[in-house]
Amino acid sequence: MTDIRAVPPTDPDDQLLLREYLAEVIGRYYGRPATEAEIDEELTERPYHLAVTLIAYADGEPAGCAGLREADGYLELKRLYVRPAQRGTGLAKLLVAEAERHAAERGASVIRLETRADLVEARRLYAELGYTEIPGYGHDPYTDHSFEKRLTEHTMG
Repeated sequence: MTDIRAVPPTDPDDQLLLREYLAEVIGRYYGRPATEAEIDEELTERPYHLAVTLIAYADGEPAGCAGLREADGYLELKRLYVRPAQRGTGLAKLLVAEAERHAAERGASVIRLETRADLVEARRLYAELGYTEIPGYGHDPYTDHSFEKRLTEHTMG
């Protein structure tokens, strides 16, 4: 059974999943395992100030996360991560849908995100979920692709 909860950024499960997420994306970027020092540096240099942090639990254990960051005129999907053992179960789609619902509840009409070229699974997922590629909007030097999705009344239901 899957349960998705909004948690504060100090939640231990959020911290655990954030470090796992960073270990994976840093490791993929450099083509080798990330070091604890690199993860700590990323947390210090690029802190994640999120409006909402969502954690998915499968059978009571943290299985994945997603966050929303407030930006000027939209909300941004950040840190979508599913633990390897839960991949292929549809959990990422559930997390994105819940993030979209939270964004719509906050009055957002658009949700945006940035991703890298090497995260092909993420790009495929976003396209499948109705996100369209747009010109870059942020200043993240690691961003290769930017996407957005218009939120509808259906999103809130």
